[in-house]
Amino acid sequence: MAAEIDQRTRRGRRSAYAAFGVQGLSFAALVTRIPEIQKAHDLTDTTLALVLLAVPVVAGIGSVLAGGLMPRYGSGVVLRVAQPFVLLSIIAIGLAPGDLALYAATALFGLFVGAVDASMNTQAVTAETLYDKSLLTGFHAVWSAAGIVAGLWIALANKVDMSLSVGFAIPASLGIVVALWTGRGLYARQLETAGPSGEQLRAAAKRVPWKPIVIIGIAVTCMYIADSATSSYSAKYLKDDLNASGSVAPLAYVAYQICMMVSRAGADFVVRAHGAARVVAAGAVIGGLGLLMAAVAPGPAVAIAGFAVAGLGLAVVVPTSFSAAGRLDPTGLGIAVARVNVFNYVGFVLGAVIAGAVASNLWIAYAVGAALTLVILGSARGFAPAPVAGARPGTPVAERPVA
Repeated sequence: MAAEIDQRTRRGRRSAYAAFGVQGLSFAALVTRIPEIQKAHDLTDTTLALVLLAVPVVAGIGSVLAGGLMPRYGSGVVLRVAQPFVLLSIIAIGLAPGDLALYAATALFGLFVGAVDASMNTQAVTAETLYDKSLLTGFHAVWSAAGIVAGLWIALANKVDMSLSVGFAIPASLGIVVALWTGRGLYARQLETAGPSGEQLRAAAKRVPWKPIVIIGIAVTCMYIADSATSSYSAKYLKDDLNASGSVAPLAYVAYQICMMVSRAGADFVVRAHGAARVVAAGAVIGGLGLLMAAVAPGPAVAIAGFAVAGLGLAVVVPTSFSAAGRLDPTGLGIAVARVNVFNYVGFVLGAVIAGAVASNLWIAYAVGAALTLVILGSARGFAPAPVAGARPGTPVAERPVA
């Protein structure tokens, strides 16, 4: 029986890796082609900023909705339903015939991205619990690796002047196939009854403390302010401010994700050896230096190098935040993970506002991001919280892998 459980547990972990890969592929394919979307729809910088601002706002709603659905149905079910819709919405963005269709497709993208982010990170926390060791940064490394592939694909698409519809449809179609193929292996919510009652869910939510989550969330917000400006505007920054070509501009995001992948690939081992707090503190310092490099860069090469260094440091903040959230959740229902995930979108909203406000001088956005890494540094101790009473030493999750 133990061997069977081990096999099923490994299958759930592999399926969660696949979900992270699909999400990284879809997100990067979209954000690295923002300059081309702006050109195709003749959007002003102000309109583009509003569109990009709407995505994290709607994604926050999606994350909250997922937080309410996961305790009843399990994060695996939410993820299996939401992820294909993320990919379909990207195809719709590429096919959008006018501005209203673009706005509607973008809103759907944000809604389902929020649901996927919350549910896939709950899946990763489940795996970490079952394996009883740090695994979160490895999942996010897969996300970054897929983002690299997508960024290189978009650089090629731009070079050969590929249409938005074709450029988006190819990676999105691949993602749909992978999501549908691997979705059955995700961890499922297994209860002896039909599910917890509303009263039980409310009681469980009260057991999850807010104060330590807010401390972690502030650091996550600061990280995502910098990440939002990098993900959504780095290609525009290189192309418009530093005179990079259309094929070179997406490489800033690629470099950022390459270093994120490298950092996350080894961070689990470092966290096990030195603890999450020290790793986050070091990451804040390195990330701040990289963003400062990007802000003062005289040309594309230095900016790309700066974004690479930033990725190396900032990479550890988000996965360790979800791991810490798991230790604060004695219910095992994914409530703490969903709450931390909301701060993700608060950061993206603020990052979009800041970058949009200085769209003609984007270096300011990266200078602000560099300054905010000092807040992450000051919050680092919050990433090693004492487990809440009733919680396992690892991360309690009331989910088990499906057969």
